[in-house]
Amino acid sequence: MVTQQLPLPIGDSGAPSFENYYLAAANRESVAAVERCGQGKGDRFLCLRGPSGVGKTHLLLAACQIAAQKGERVAYVPLKRAVIMAPEILGGLEVAAFVAIDDIDHIAGYRHWEESLLHLYNLLQEGRGRLLLASTDKPSTLHWLLPDLRSRLGWGLGYQLQPLDDHQKHAALQFQAAKRGLELPDEVAGFLLRHSERDMHSLSSILAQLERASMAAQRRLTVPFVRQVLDI
Repeated sequence: MVTQQLPLPIGDSGAPSFENYYLAAANRESVAAVERCGQGKGDRFLCLRGPSGVGKTHLLLAACQIAAQKGERVAYVPLKRAVIMAPEILGGLEVAAFVAIDDIDHIAGYRHWEESLLHLYNLLQEGRGRLLLASTDKPSTLHWLLPDLRSRLGWGLGYQLQPLDDHQKHAALQFQAAKRGLELPDEVAGFLLRHSERDMHSLSSILAQLERASMAAQRRLTVPFVRQVLDI
């Protein structure tokens, strides 16, 4: 693993994986492409895009898990936190077999960051490394200062994650609960969708909170218990 980057929760049973990602039919092709990239079987340069809360970070970390489990050196860089990092953090990553860079839209318009990303892209292209990027919008539509970077990012294949509808969010909550060993009745899932933030990131965080509370109190998940825990 590349030491300059954030430690990955490799081997953690709660870590993001393809097994605990709720797969909607509309996202099947995109998720399969990301998984192949992590395995080293697909395209070497991919960009995953979609609105906040659709699971881009989950899938990037899942791909890192697969590459690391093969014994490869991996790096994950969350550029949403670029404000507390320096562009030099991308230096040296060309030695990794698999690099995942999240939220690249956060550095569009910042020349030093763009130069570092372009340099890394070129080095990985010259070598055998794989690069998986994530952004909210299509990379070619972002306001890059460097035409060469815009051009390079347009070369790789792009895949879009579609947000879940309410029925799918309901199913996703129950799917994630089952992965945690919890039973989430229909009425509780519906209650969460009516009284919580509706993006899957927020719903997943609430589910983790309920799991801890359920274990501590040795209580099943019921609407009254959920009301008490969440103070709704």
